Amino acid sequence: MTSSKRGKAISVSVENITPLGIWLFVKGKEYFLSYEDYPYFQDQTLSSIQDVQLLHGFHLYWPRLDVDLEIDNLEHPEEYPLRSATASPIKSKSRRRAARNAAAR
Repeated sequence: MTSSKRGKAISVSVENITPLGIWLFVKGKEYFLSYEDYPYFQDQTLSSIQDVQLLHGFHLYWPRLDVDLEIDNLEHPEEYPLRSATASPIKSKSRRRAARNAAAR
């Protein structure tokens, strides 16, 4: 989160974290990021979600989560149809194990 110095406006802040997603305030506009559309924020710590930076005036970055989003993605989600495919760690390990076993045969 960008800290403000005397007389300087905050350019990005996390306004609320709910069971359905997070609310961001960026450059005078409010955005809702649902966990359904942005699953990498779900089950994260409050401090890691609140640690967001606005880079170059259009790029949001959460360093503790290694998540990057452009403001344009939030304003025009229809232009960015690809979504993160998250798999549980157990399934991922099982798939890797099955692939190794198949390769060994």
